[in-house]
Amino acid sequence: MSNNQFPDRPSDPAWIKSSYSGTSGGECVEVAVGLSAVLVRDSKNVNGPVLRVAGRGWGTFVGFASGRKGIGA
Repeated sequence: MSNNQFPDRPSDPAWIKSSYSGTSGGECVEVAVGLSAVLVRDSKNVNGPVLRVAGRGWGTFVGFASGRKGIGA
């Protein structure tokens, strides 16, 4: 997906760490929300790859992960 709002290596967006991350630095993710995409990265590797997900796709994922929505619903 192409999104001109974010550079190739997004460092400017406001990243939010998962509330489930805790303080031990285990398996954590961070997200940054833009106008047409949500960016997801590994909080232990902030210079690593970034996953871009369209807003609608992110909503479907969150619904499924939270158990409120099944696949294809």
